[in-house]
Amino acid sequence: MVSKRPFGTTSNGEDVYLYTLIAGQYRAAISTFGATLQAFHAPDANGSVNDVVLGYGSLEPYVRTTTYFGMTIGRFANRIAKGRFTIDGVDYQVETNDGGVNSLHGGRTGFSFRVWHAETFEVGGMPGLMLTLHSPDGDGGFPGAVTVATSYLLKDNGELVIDYEASTDKPTPFNMTNHSYFNLAGAAGGAVLDHEVCLACDRYLPVDAALIPTGECLPVVGTPFDFTTAKPIGRDIGTVGGKGYDHCFVLADERPILKEFARVEDPVSGRTLTVKTTKPAVQFYTGNFLDGSEDGKGGVRYGRHAGFCLETQFFPDGPNHRNFPDCILRPDQTYRHTTIYAFSTR
Repeated sequence: MVSKRPFGTTSNGEDVYLYTLIAGQYRAAISTFGATLQAFHAPDANGSVNDVVLGYGSLEPYVRTTTYFGMTIGRFANRIAKGRFTIDGVDYQVETNDGGVNSLHGGRTGFSFRVWHAETFEVGGMPGLMLTLHSPDGDGGFPGAVTVATSYLLKDNGELVIDYEASTDKPTPFNMTNHSYFNLAGAAGGAVLDHEVCLACDRYLPVDAALIPTGECLPVVGTPFDFTTAKPIGRDIGTVGGKGYDHCFVLADERPILKEFARVEDPVSGRTLTVKTTKPAVQFYTGNFLDGSEDGKGGVRYGRHAGFCLETQFFPDGPNHRNFPDCILRPDQTYRHTTIYAFSTR
C-alpha cells in the first residue's frame, strides 16, 4: 500500500510530496525533496510500533538543514578536500560548504536539496517508490550531465531496499548514499550510546582535524575502532578524538556484491538493524554535531548522539587518493549500488 500527501512548496514554487509505503507492521515515509527517508516505523520486541529515524515534520527545516536527516546524498557523499580534484589531467573546483574549505555531500546544491520526480511501483505485492533526477554538466562544479534514479522498496519482513543507478556523459566523481540517523529505541529515545554495534570491518581511515582522510588505511584491531565483536557505541567513544565516531570503516569483504556487514541492537526495545551493501566502505557517524537547537518531529530536540548513521559508500576524498577504490564514473559505465536496512527484534 502507498499513500501520498502534500509536504510543502519550495521557494521557487516546486511542490513537494510525502509518500508512505506500508508493508505489514512497517511504514516508510519518503519525501520528494532530497529523496529523503523522513520516517520509518517498526515494532519493538513487545509489538509497540515507533518511528526509528530522526527527521523533521515539515519541509522548511530540510531546505536549510546541515544535518542531512535521511537525505539521499550526491554527487559525492562525504568530503572532498578543498573541493578540488583532477580527472584525466583536468582540474576541477566544486562547492565548498564544509567550513568554507571542503566539499561535503555534494555541496549546498547537491542532490539532497533537489525536488525529485516520483513514481510508485510494486514487486511481489510489496510497495516501492522510484525517484529520478537530472544533474546538468557543471552542476555544483562537477563535470558531466548525470541522470540518477533512487528507489525504495519496503518488504513485510522489515527490509528497506534502496537501489541507486546513474549514468554520465563525462567522467565525474560519483558516490551516493543515504544519510538516515537511526535510534532503535525510537526517534525520541535519547542518546544511542547503549546500542550494541558489530561491524565486519577490519580497517578504518584515520582523518585530520577537518575530517579529511590522511590516506592511510589502518587495522582496527587493538583500537577504539574495533567493532568486529559487538560492543556499545559509548564504550570507547571518548577516546576517538573529536566528539565521537565520524570515520570511514572498510569492509573486510570489499567485493562489489551484496553482503551483510553490520548488526545493531538496542538492548531495551529489543529492536535490531542489520545492513547489507554492495559498496566497499561505510561511514559510521554518531550524531556528534547534533546540539538540541532544532525541533525535530513532534517537537523533539535531538541532542548529541541522538542517532547513528551507517552511510554505505566509496572512500571519502576518493578522487584525491590513488590507493583508494576508483570512484570516477565514466560514460561507458553505469553506477549501481544497493543497500538494505533490515529491521527485526531479537
